[in-house]
Amino acid sequence: MHQLDVPVVVAGGAGFIGSHLCEALHGSGAAVVCIDNMVTGSPENIAHLVGDPRFALIEHDISQPLPATLPAASVVFHLASPASPLAYGEHPVETLEAGSLGTFNLMRYAQECGARFVLASTSEVYGDPLEHPQRETYRGNVSPVGPRCAYDESKRFSEAVAATFARYFGADVGIARIFNTFGSRMQRNDGRLVPAAMCQALTDAPISVYGSGEQTRSLCHVSDTVAGLLALARSAQFGPFNIGNPDEMPVLEIAQTIRDLCGSSSPIIHTDPVDDDPRVRCPDISRATEQLDWQPEVATRDGLLRTIPYFRAVVTAAA
Repeated sequence: MHQLDVPVVVAGGAGFIGSHLCEALHGSGAAVVCIDNMVTGSPENIAHLVGDPRFALIEHDISQPLPATLPAASVVFHLASPASPLAYGEHPVETLEAGSLGTFNLMRYAQECGARFVLASTSEVYGDPLEHPQRETYRGNVSPVGPRCAYDESKRFSEAVAATFARYFGADVGIARIFNTFGSRMQRNDGRLVPAAMCQALTDAPISVYGSGEQTRSLCHVSDTVAGLLALARSAQFGPFNIGNPDEMPVLEIAQTIRDLCGSSSPIIHTDPVDDDPRVRCPDISRATEQLDWQPEVATRDGLLRTIPYFRAVVTAAA
């Protein structure tokens, strides 16, 4: 995938998934350059890597021209974007810029380096799907003017940029459509189900479920998501590839499972539904399994058990 003396660049490397990716790359012996403007990333996520000669942190907004001192890369991963509904709701313009100007900047840089470009897209390109489970050939049911538009459309545009550079300029591109991912280093208050429910359960507070809770999600542990991104980077495949866990569960069942695993007595309360909240979400991963030899290895329940100690420490520190 890379020469050990030629760095791998991870844009958004101080974020939740990005920091785990930086850690995995560094652990494999790669030199890693992390670029992050810390809008939703955190220096704490990569603090254990800072100071190592094979790791460099550059605080920079990728929607601005990239630093002239940025070294040539062997692989460029683009994970730079607010990713939770709360985060891209608070930073809609930054989200649009990361997916448009930022993608152009990173794509041109990768092309100049002759580097492989791996785009972290999202299952949200499918919107509220009319096909279930979702295959990569499905073109989606997305509102370009709805409350999720800044994130959904920026990712769809990012895919268009990557596909255009691959088709017309011969760029070496791989596209991953990441489904719901969870694990340590998620932000406590980012509005997503797992961190919210865990923190509520661990403090015996009511666990909030939007609407009836019958809407479904498929949760993938971050270690499996990172393994999927690495498999894509090692390949010469374009994709796009669904990277997620096809173990589909109703949101209410997920909340109940988290409560039980935390040993909590929290009641579950139902709040108003969220506009454009997808009713179903489940990946068909047959393409990734066949072409990347990848599939998730961590069962949802086991992944939740691995994640609880992190959030237990988070709520203890906040107490």
